Amino acid sequence: MAVRIRLKRMGKIRAPFYRIVVVDGRKKRDGRVIEEIGKYHPTENPSLIEVVSDRAQYWLGVGAQPSEQVTAILKVTGDWQKFKGEEGAEGTLKTPEAKEEFVAPEKGSVIVPKAEEKAEEAPAEEEAPAEEPAEEAPAEEAEKAE
Repeated sequence: MAVRIRLKRMGKIRAPFYRIVVVDGRKKRDGRVIEEIGKYHPTENPSLIEVVSDRAQYWLGVGAQPSEQVTAILKVTGDWQKFKGEEGAEGTLKTPEAKEEFVAPEKGSVIVPKAEEKAEEAPAEEEAPAEEPAEEAPAEEAEKAE
């Protein structure tokens, strides 16, 4: 039996993601598998690559042949170099940066978009000088009356 390590396509049209699987070489691309040993999501930035290293090492050790795509993925994770006994076993896998989490505002508070905030601030500044002379005028009249 020719055992292969290859990609099993999943997902939707134009939104693929793959499982790295060990399968009999005569089976269909998305057919029955022997074991799933990893994931590959190429549409994320950077691409998500997860490989169970000890299982990949086992299957490579017993003679499973990886496809070209899986060989490239194993080189990125460093599993291929580890199997061959070469330098660079740490791989070149990039991890995604931590994303900022959305913090919900407290109950009762209102979120105002920045454009609306600027629009509200501008008329408030124009009205303020008009009110100040009106307040000073009654004070001046009170002084004149004394």
